[in-house]
Amino acid sequence: MAGQTALSAAGLSEARLARLRAGLERYVERGEVVGVAALINRRGATHVETLGWQDRERRDPIQRDTLFRIASMTKPVTAAAAMMLVEEGRIGLDEPLDPWLPELAARRVLRRIDAALEDTVPAERALTLRDLLTLRLGFGMLLEPPDRYPIQRAITQLQLWGRKPWPPHTPDEWLRRLGSLPLMYQPGERWVYHMGSEVLGVLIARLAGQSFEDLLRERLFEPLGMRDTGFWVPAAKLERFASCYQDGGPGHPPRLFDDARDSQWSRPPPFASGGSGLVSTMDDYAAFARMMLEHGRFGTRRILARPTVQAMITDQLTAQQKALSPGFFPGFWDSRGWGFGLAVVTRRDSPWMSPGGFGWDGVYGSSWYSDPSEDLTAILMVQRLSFAPTIAGINADFRTLVYQAIDD
Repeated sequence: MAGQTALSAAGLSEARLARLRAGLERYVERGEVVGVAALINRRGATHVETLGWQDRERRDPIQRDTLFRIASMTKPVTAAAAMMLVEEGRIGLDEPLDPWLPELAARRVLRRIDAALEDTVPAERALTLRDLLTLRLGFGMLLEPPDRYPIQRAITQLQLWGRKPWPPHTPDEWLRRLGSLPLMYQPGERWVYHMGSEVLGVLIARLAGQSFEDLLRERLFEPLGMRDTGFWVPAAKLERFASCYQDGGPGHPPRLFDDARDSQWSRPPPFASGGSGLVSTMDDYAAFARMMLEHGRFGTRRILARPTVQAMITDQLTAQQKALSPGFFPGFWDSRGWGFGLAVVTRRDSPWMSPGGFGWDGVYGSSWYSDPSEDLTAILMVQRLSFAPTIAGINADFRTLVYQAIDD
């Protein structure tokens, strides 16, 4: 009864929350996802749903404390850590990065994206922290068939990224390999996904004089009580780690991609990926999300200054930069922009997500968005590697079902 009263006071309808459960349950019953965990927090009241399995073969059920690969939901965390160093005066947003990242100094830039690696011109300026935070590094994930261009083939050969969450290199070696390639585009010219966050993790470690993992633990995870968040899963926690699945093909259920009990996640990685490397629980990530929604405050403690968070959740891209950046699908930029490490909503084009909302998703199906105007955070955790409409469908349905539950 107390929980129902709290939800009612928070303007969430019990009857409409039942629709949320039923909607998510349909995805599990159809076999499109193996299991789902969801969390809604509004005005301090929290509602949680856990459905299906964290491992289908062993029939281990999803629990509230199940550990998930959060993939690109790592990016906002990395950005927050970088902004802590800005607040301390260790680096400015628009300072050249050459002193800390000499491997990326004096860049060359491809004349065109399909050019040979030697067909380059000088970079018009040095790279900056702002470039990394806004993914305007001039180098990243091309939304094209793999290995279509020479630069893509070089990325594959150098093992700079792949379907696993991190490269098999130390940070210094990884950066050396990246520095051997030209940029795809001029710094600051356009948004290109992913790589800026990876470089950002290396930069943070060099600025702080400690490992990226240690800094995150000391400066973010411990103050926020994120006890289960990190770049790998210790043996004592493996029984709570969800296995990951991938598309099984038309008419087939998802097939196993990464067994939680026999996984590279069970040992520290050589490279702590600032773009996609974290494992977390929905309650852990909700603590980070709440801090961001409260403009840097968590309980009685201030983690980031209010103006810092406001800059992070403000669209940093110009209309011209968006016009040069295709995004993930047609119309991607019609109602969203990009701040520091996360997406921001710029226009209401559906019943859910008010302008000013912010968050980001992960390739394994996880999703986070916060809406300041509704004092609302919503987190969805799924473990299915997919760029297909299945994951897009459950994410979109989740947000619709969250917003329809509002009862005031």
